Amino acid sequence: MRAGWARRLVFGVTLLASATVTVPVATRTMPAIANADEQSGLDRFYHQTPAWQPCNDQLLDQAGAQCANVQVPLDYSRPDGRTINLAISRIAATDPDHRRGILLTNPGGPGASGLHYTAMVQPTMSPQVRAEYDLIGMDPRGIGRSDKVNCALPVPTMLFSAGFDVFGYARDTALAAALATGCIAPDADKARYDTTRNTARDMDVIRGIFGERKLNYYGASYGTYLGAVYTQMFPDRSDRMVLDSAIDPDRYWIGMYQDMGPINEYALDDWAAWAAKHDADYHFGATAADVRAFIEDMIRKAAGHPIFDDMYLVDEHTVPMMLLTLLANPQQNANLATVVRMISDGVSGGPLDMETLKRKITIASPLETGGMASVICGDKAAPRDPAWYYPNIEAARATQPVFGAFANNITACAFWPDPVEPPTEVRNAVPSLILATIHDTRTAYQEGVALHGDLTGSRLVTLADTRIHGAFRKDLSPCVNDAVNTYLADGTLPASDITCEPDPGFFPQ
Repeated sequence: MRAGWARRLVFGVTLLASATVTVPVATRTMPAIANADEQSGLDRFYHQTPAWQPCNDQLLDQAGAQCANVQVPLDYSRPDGRTINLAISRIAATDPDHRRGILLTNPGGPGASGLHYTAMVQPTMSPQVRAEYDLIGMDPRGIGRSDKVNCALPVPTMLFSAGFDVFGYARDTALAAALATGCIAPDADKARYDTTRNTARDMDVIRGIFGERKLNYYGASYGTYLGAVYTQMFPDRSDRMVLDSAIDPDRYWIGMYQDMGPINEYALDDWAAWAAKHDADYHFGATAADVRAFIEDMIRKAAGHPIFDDMYLVDEHTVPMMLLTLLANPQQNANLATVVRMISDGVSGGPLDMETLKRKITIASPLETGGMASVICGDKAAPRDPAWYYPNIEAARATQPVFGAFANNITACAFWPDPVEPPTEVRNAVPSLILATIHDTRTAYQEGVALHGDLTGSRLVTLADTRIHGAFRKDLSPCVNDAVNTYLADGTLPASDITCEPDPGFFPQ
């Protein structure tokens, strides 16, 4: 197929999708706000008194948490304008006499609710850390209970694989255009101001509400980018910062996704070796190569036998994403095998329990499409030309047959309005502890190394030879956990960068 003809096809479908709704949005540059509570008009946000009450969340209620809503400006350059609600949670320090402050947390995404993340990470924290800190969770703006961004097109994700040819790519281009329109049209201002820089400002408001001079923070995955941006915007307010599974700010977000292609091909081979040892249970093949061939054949079958159920699609565009979701933790090996068997039977013409499939995928990666799209697209502009992406997809296919068409694919960001302010360049000497895993499936190891170079006051803890996303986990690596808990408890960073080994008992046999 000639490239010019393919390009015209993509353009035609794109224009058709884009023509459904036109959203006139003026682009305005927002001034940088550093010491925000010293700016005129923001005092009332920094000096709120939260009305604490039960969270009505099983996990949080069992942890003894309380929840509240606080107000923040939608646009910090217009503090007298529209406001939005932020939902926050608090698990109080166990020793009030020795309390040293708050520890704000973020689970990543973007698009993930963080309200109950404190209850999830709490078991990995030492008794001393629990004694010293109020653990604070937050649904970031536009997500969960914090005035979430609702898109008119209710697809379960904004991320797809481009399929096998230019026709599949044209479908994704049209869907990306329609999704952008569907997220912007209902409330353009809410979607456009749902950005990392504004969430960092929200974090500083929370610091002020608790009367703290500085903020302590634990962020994972995208939460490392959010934390790094906070250190750049509020260096004098940053205290003990832990950034787990770190992102390179210079590669956020297109480069970050491109980096996911090779590492998830490795992850698939790693899982395939495990599945081959369990061929008697799953019948995917007796060797890792046989299992990979089974997976690639299953994706081809999904292209010829797509299954659709209430905006949830099983085809060549979505199956790679389901695999990617469950490859992030080896403890999900058996769950991934069950999902593969379900998909394989379904695309081969057998029955498929879609509700069970959706539940298994969503529990592993509960991200909200509107929140994810608005943050990523609002943070940094993407190339507008659909023809920019397709050569990258084609170039990746030889070495990334399963994930290359995802890692280089077009998204709604190609059709999003221009960001309201430039992205943050992170370069500072704020002390921090950075965790990076050699075989991380979401944030490539070299990204953590790059962030370590940007934050010159940081120390890097490397988790060796582990296919996992998120290094600070109960029972994964005592070495990693000791480094984090020591830093949070007494402020001591390792004397130099260190490498930790995982506990072999963490991994399924």
